[in-house]
Amino acid sequence: MATDVMFPDRAATNDTWQWLEGIYDDDALKWVDEQNARTMGSFDALTLQKTAATILEILDSDDRIPMIAKHGEYYYNFWRDAEHPRGLWRRTTLESYRTPKPDWGVLLDIDALGREEGVEWVFAGAQMLPHSYDRALLRLSPDGGDAVVIREFDVESREFVADGFSIPHAKSQVSWIDRDTIFVGSDFGPGTMTTSSYPRQARRWRRGEPLETEEIIHEIPEDHMALWAYHDSTPGFERDVLIDRVDFFSGKTYVLRENQPIQVDIPDDADAAFHREWLLVRTRSRWEVGGETYPAGSLLAANADAFLGGDRHMTALFTPDKATSLVAFEGTRNHLLLTLLKDVSTRIEVLTSGTDGWTRSELGSVEPNQRISVSAVDADDSDDFWLVVTGFLQPPTLQLGSIGRPDVETLKTSPSFFNESRFKVEQHFATSKDGTRVPYFQVSPTELKMSGRNPTLLTGYGGFQIPMLPQYDGIMGKTWLEEGGVYVVANIRGGGEYGPDWHHAARRENRHRAYEDFAAVAQDLVGRGVTSPAHLGCMGGSNGGLLVGNMLTHYPDLFGAIVCQVPLLDMKRYTKLSAGYSWIAEYGDPDNDEEWAFIQNFSPYHNLREGVSYPPVLFYTATSDDRVGPVQARKMAARMQERGIPNVLFYENRQGGHAGSADNAQRAHMLAMSLEFLKSHLFG
Repeated sequence: MATDVMFPDRAATNDTWQWLEGIYDDDALKWVDEQNARTMGSFDALTLQKTAATILEILDSDDRIPMIAKHGEYYYNFWRDAEHPRGLWRRTTLESYRTPKPDWGVLLDIDALGREEGVEWVFAGAQMLPHSYDRALLRLSPDGGDAVVIREFDVESREFVADGFSIPHAKSQVSWIDRDTIFVGSDFGPGTMTTSSYPRQARRWRRGEPLETEEIIHEIPEDHMALWAYHDSTPGFERDVLIDRVDFFSGKTYVLRENQPIQVDIPDDADAAFHREWLLVRTRSRWEVGGETYPAGSLLAANADAFLGGDRHMTALFTPDKATSLVAFEGTRNHLLLTLLKDVSTRIEVLTSGTDGWTRSELGSVEPNQRISVSAVDADDSDDFWLVVTGFLQPPTLQLGSIGRPDVETLKTSPSFFNESRFKVEQHFATSKDGTRVPYFQVSPTELKMSGRNPTLLTGYGGFQIPMLPQYDGIMGKTWLEEGGVYVVANIRGGGEYGPDWHHAARRENRHRAYEDFAAVAQDLVGRGVTSPAHLGCMGGSNGGLLVGNMLTHYPDLFGAIVCQVPLLDMKRYTKLSAGYSWIAEYGDPDNDEEWAFIQNFSPYHNLREGVSYPPVLFYTATSDDRVGPVQARKMAARMQERGIPNVLFYENRQGGHAGSADNAQRAHMLAMSLEFLKSHLFG
């Protein structure tokens, strides 16, 4: 960190702004309304409206790729546009999808449903009944939060099923077992949810029976994170699986046999998945099994029935090296698709099991600074796959291919939303405080002048083993790059760019390394002459909000403006707010004195100092965010304003949940405020 001194606020026990934790309290909402009015008054209304309109035009563009998912003979899509701000759930055939203007059959109009029921519903997904696909369990949020109402929907009649499966508003988990039976985890009353606010019971619910009287098939301790139960409906390989997620990175997996849970004997910090006859294990630490030792970040395969019977023979499908990590894997009917990163560039491998073991081939790779995403079309039915190719300056292309056939079919290509030819992408490496090389992507004009005056926006995440990958962003291109800005994405530790070790290096007591990495990228941009602190801004959300909050408090001299979205900031009380308890494995437990000793070093709320000149900051959050919650941003803004720190703005959207917005118009408003705030302080 920039300093090791004990800051005055760390010892404070009197949190004068704790009353703002009453999310829907009248006094708290009055404070929010006053802050929103103050913040809106700080913008030029016409400029903000123009930028928001530009962004909304991109978000609502009819030329966007309507991404699809195959269920049976139909291909399903959820679509928002200007006419349908809350969206349409719809479907078409592949033949029609291949045409410029597919013939969509609308299954449910979310706007119309909201008008009919007097609730501003936000669509949160649909779970189709396997094999027949004529029923679905729809997830509907009244405010965009994680808590949803679940209702059974008849896909053919396009109506909700009278007296069908229905679960009240809660953070629920469901899975079809058969047409008349589902697994349910939900809020069944006092004591049925974990401290992390997720289900701790799984029940098997039979149609027509009262849910509250159905048998509890498994229950976990209240201090565990969550319990999931799901039915694997793969023909010939049906199985019921329970996942007791102890914390964010460890848990236990069980297979139900004769209604008894049989534990899958793997390390608690490894993840298990099933694909047909295979058990697939992804490790987060070294594992000695079957006489072999496998490093963290490996993917191992075993015959599922043999492994459950005691056989410990494993086959390594992937082992990492210093530059290469596994991002994801997915099965088709006869193969596995592995997505790999080498210095944050994507490569796809195909693995095939045969009589002589597993063989591998390369499906495709991209030029540096681009990205491939691959997924199975229908793992029960074929070896077809979807392929999405994109990059910072490359609009996405959706392709359809099949393993074993050399050619892929381009189905849809997104239009350009800005003049990509004016810009270039480079990958650079900064050196962090402890000597670690940290990669970052820089998107800038092709003839960038190293004047030290280029307005530059730096973003990152650095947590939960989530990588920051190249991605086309028409909004950033149109409203930032074309306005004269430079855009930078930092691949700092805590993320997943180099596998579990890259993540572990910045967890808990080592959290400061993520912030040192981000600061090193900022310093490298200044040192190379790209920009200077007066023209350098940063923006991040959620864990990325905690990241930029630490830039605010520990590296204020490096930045000219900061946008902090749906953030964690009060790390003393984060475990008591919304779903915060579930992140103890990432950050540590502030109620443990030994752990608070290191947590306090990255708690922005406790690291404000007297006599420091802080950069202008905009906090953005949502009242309905039931994951991180709005109160941490509220309290941080209030504390800074109380101290007379200038240029502290706060805005809270009522809807949107952790996304911060419930529809495209709200998202456009949020992004317009963020970008115009940065421009006002970094340009010129």
